[in-house]
Amino acid sequence: MASDKSLGVVVGAGGIGRALAQAMAADPAYDRVLVVARRPVETPGADVILADLLDDDAMDRAAQAIADAGRPTRVIVATGVLHGPGLSPEKTMRALNAEALTEVLRVNAVGPALVARRLLPLMPRDRPSAFAAISARVGSIGDNHLGGWYGYRASKAALNMLIRTLAVEHRRTHPLGLCVALHPGTVDTALSAPFQRGVAPERLFTPEVSASALMRVLDGLTPEGSGGFYAWDGAEIPW
Repeated sequence: MASDKSLGVVVGAGGIGRALAQAMAADPAYDRVLVVARRPVETPGADVILADLLDDDAMDRAAQAIADAGRPTRVIVATGVLHGPGLSPEKTMRALNAEALTEVLRVNAVGPALVARRLLPLMPRDRPSAFAAISARVGSIGDNHLGGWYGYRASKAALNMLIRTLAVEHRRTHPLGLCVALHPGTVDTALSAPFQRGVAPERLFTPEVSASALMRVLDGLTPEGSGGFYAWDGAEIPW
């Protein structure tokens, strides 16, 4: 295994994922950037590894390719689902559906947790590193005053707990490492497109603006902040 490279990894190649990969590729702190994506996608300055988040064999191969490239010093999981064929945020409990709930939990919580299981052990023990998963403010139980969006809220709350628990274990072997959940703000991507009405223009971020903000947040955190849940502006979000 190569260990002398500063390696950045982004899992997910949607709008935020691509912007994060490009931000890392433009940062001289990284010698190489890898993107794990379900399908071929242009990511200038980064190399693409094809794998589906929920395909165990493919993700095992992706993890091996990352290990062969070096010890990742920053890993960001930027995958997620909110809507799609047969899937939309529930406005009321009457819309709850076992199949939809299971799918959202698999993509938004189970997938990132299994990425962490594979990649956290690869991170260096002797220098700072950061593992982050893109969560959402609506996953905050303490901040839930509107209700609705049952599956998405629950899946992001589950992700937050998984990150918090992973951070506790990771700290035992990687005391210089970070493991955090991040809220990117409302970003102009396909995920948020149907729900942007009413969002003030200054609060609707481009993927590039959000990615730049998230990178600044990670750059500013110390190991004492591991296990936290942070917004794009660095503010800590209540669980």
